[in-house]
Amino acid sequence: MYNEIDLDQINTNSEPPSEEPARQYYFMAKCREWVQRFEQKNNRLPTACIRTFGCQMNAKDSEKLMGILEQIGFGISEKEEADLVIYNTCTVRDNANQRVYGRLGYLHALKKKNPHMLIGLCGCMIQEPSAVEKIRKSYGFVDLLFGTHNIFRLAELLYRRAAEKNMVVDIWESTDAIVEDLPALRKYPFKSGVNIMYGCNNFCSYCIVPYVRGRERSREPEEILREIRDLAADGVREVMLLGQNVNSYGKTLAHPISFAQLLKQAEAVEGIRRIRFMTSHPKDLSDELIRVMKESRKICRHLHLPLQSGSSRILKIMNRKYDKEQYLALAKKIRREIPDISLTTDIIVGFPGETEEDFLETMDVVRQVRFDSAFTFIYSKRTGTPAAAMKNQVPEAVVKDRFDRLLKEVQDIATGQCGKDTGTVQEALVEDIDHKQPGMITGRLSNNLMVHFEGPKELVGNIVTVRLKEAKGFYYIGEMI
Repeated sequence: MYNEIDLDQINTNSEPPSEEPARQYYFMAKCREWVQRFEQKNNRLPTACIRTFGCQMNAKDSEKLMGILEQIGFGISEKEEADLVIYNTCTVRDNANQRVYGRLGYLHALKKKNPHMLIGLCGCMIQEPSAVEKIRKSYGFVDLLFGTHNIFRLAELLYRRAAEKNMVVDIWESTDAIVEDLPALRKYPFKSGVNIMYGCNNFCSYCIVPYVRGRERSREPEEILREIRDLAADGVREVMLLGQNVNSYGKTLAHPISFAQLLKQAEAVEGIRRIRFMTSHPKDLSDELIRVMKESRKICRHLHLPLQSGSSRILKIMNRKYDKEQYLALAKKIRREIPDISLTTDIIVGFPGETEEDFLETMDVVRQVRFDSAFTFIYSKRTGTPAAAMKNQVPEAVVKDRFDRLLKEVQDIATGQCGKDTGTVQEALVEDIDHKQPGMITGRLSNNLMVHFEGPKELVGNIVTVRLKEAKGFYYIGEMI
């Protein structure tokens, strides 16, 4: 997946290269020397644990971090009682930040017992100046702070921490750089995420992502396709193309291409059986994309299409650039052209100024579209976004009532949607054994729902044919054919 570079052949007595990623391989070699000294002293390899908070892009970043650490020589651990613990943070909602602060107290206790332990924080939360200030002031035992733009510099930052013996803070406000061709340790050998772009240009009034992930930057299509071909050669059967808004892919390239065109090229890669993508913005979803999905044999029958609100008035204040009628027309078109599509969404309850009438508009969209599932969120004020300064913040009790009503509605609808395919025969990618029922394995359908059925563990990673016998609300019980 990356340039097979022998770290032992790198001259660590020379000056580090200025070009990436060669510079990072140099620092990986420098860190490996530290690992070797650690092993000689302690009769074991140092261990590293990474905890991921947030979205699929964070999960992909964590795979890169783990790949770098594995190449350096760390043993990868699931336990936070490790020699190096990194939290890859999210900051979309305030409770994500609070979870990290809570866990830091636990890590501090561990570090008192193990003084050579290193603690690192990276990701979206660390792009917030207020969070960094709080960590420096109240959590001085943290060793590394780095953001979203320089994940690839982990080895260099670890080397700096070893040399300087003090907290290393390396946070970039923005970047045009896209550094790939570094190690990655995938969670699954048979499926993988592939970053096709970074950042976001939409600036929804409630969202902090453009401020912490930066402006949109698309990778060159040939680089993406080369990565997909390498993944296929390595046994991957399903890829998920990742971006904050994949529908706007290609606009920043010197020779722009559309996301639909990229999908067609990805479909031509031999060995790849399934293609997924996240996330789509309704304002950019084209007829071309719908057509490509309809005609494709590999693109999964699942589309995540965030709604956020069903009120045209609120959508305008959110800066979503579509209204209720446009969203409904788009959903209707998608259902008409791809009848077996699974539509999922995100919905925010309690946005500033939301009235009961606005909320009922959201409920109306939910009932009309009949989403297969929905992620429902209570509005979270994020400092630095326009919505945080808006008046008419909705009282907590009112938000809680609306949230409960919405959650019941989407769950009732999703239960009915799940059952519509009972009795059909479909393909499932076997992802794991069923840890609750001996002898059963778990597969994911094209529409993203799970099916549990009897089968040997050796089938994990394979695509098999199953009959869906019984719907259980949010998953199926099936039998292999």
